[in-house]
Parts: sequence; C-alpha cells; structure tokens
Amino acid sequence: MTSKKKILLRMVSHSELRKLFCSADAVCFDVDSTVIREEGIDELAKICGVADAVSEMTKRAMGGAVPFRAALTERLALIQPSREQVQRLIAEHPPHLTPGIRELVSRLQERNVQVFLISGEYAGFDETQPTAESGGKGKVIKLLKEKFHFKKIVMIGDGATDMEACPPADVFIGFGGNVIRQQVKDNAKWYITDFVELLGELEE
Repeated sequence: MTSKKKILLRMVSHSELRKLFCSADAVCFDVDSTVIREEGIDELAKICGVADAVSEMTKRAMGGAVPFRAALTERLALIQPSREQVQRLIAEHPPHLTPGIRELVSRLQERNVQVFLISGEYAGFDETQPTAESGGKGKVIKLLKEKFHFKKIVMIGDGATDMEACPPADVFIGFGGNVIRQQVKDNAKWYITDFVELLGELEE
C-alpha cells in the first residue's frame, strides 16, 4: 500500500468512516478480547501456571511494543501446553461472547454483509500462516479482496495487529470493551467500547 493512500485514510472524517462501515460488503473481527471476552493464550497460561509472565508479554505484543511473531513464539515456549491442558481449558473455561456481538453479526448478515473471524492466537500454532506474524491480518484481508472481490472491508479489533491491517482494510474500528490497548485507543480514528454503537449505526 502506498504512503499516499495511508495518508488519505488518516484524513477520512468520522462521518465518512461511518458511511463506509454501513456500506461495507465484508466485516472482519479479531477473536480474543473482541468477539470473546477472554484473551485465549492468557487463559491457557493460567492453566499451565505461568499466567503473570505471559500476560505481560500479551500486553506488550497487543500494544505493538514487540513483533507479534516473536511475542507469540515466546509465550508458547513458556507455556508449552499439553493436549490435556488444552482440553482442560476448553472444559473448565469455555469462552464467553462479548455482549452485543451476536446481535451485531446477525444484523450484518441480514444486510448480506460477509463476516469473517481473523485470529493470530493459539490454535495449534502454525508459523506458515499469515496471522503468525505482524502484518499477517492485512495479508488475509488482501487475500479476501483478491478472492471474493470485496470492495469495502472493515476490520474490528482490540490490538495493534488489528489496527495495522488498515490498509488494506478500508476502515479500522478499535474495540475496547474488554481491554483497552492504549496505542490503539490513541491512534484509531474510530474507537468504541460497546458493540451497541455499531448496531445503532446500522439502524439509522
């Protein structure tokens, strides 16, 4: 993406962002701390007895202080979860949907908007996948545009890796309903803490 287009995106007004959101043909959501309330890798760290160290690494990674791939590799090396521990996490600590997300996704789908979940967190970590590194979510969005010919894609998430996906995403909406990443709050042109705000935009 050219520097000129990045500058133009920064100059877009809030009202224009709202119009872009309401006319998008695809919306991509981050998963941990956005679609669900928990940060999955931190919950796994609790099961494995290394919660404090991993939580601090997560804050640094999601705040953009360290490269995403390096931070995720460090955390997984520290946790070293067994299959039994992963199964225990699922059984004892099932994820909880963020309030309003179910209604928002339903409303988007009613409008024939395609909804995608893009996560770079632990799921049998595969270093070959785009989301295993910084900039990976942007690569996924670029692939979605190339494959499905979407004209306007919105990215919604809580972390720095979500924010850096715009561009190629046409709009980024920072989400702080579960945890606030200060860098994202300070730099996102549109920042929300409740999905009700987006539902309201779709109803107008």
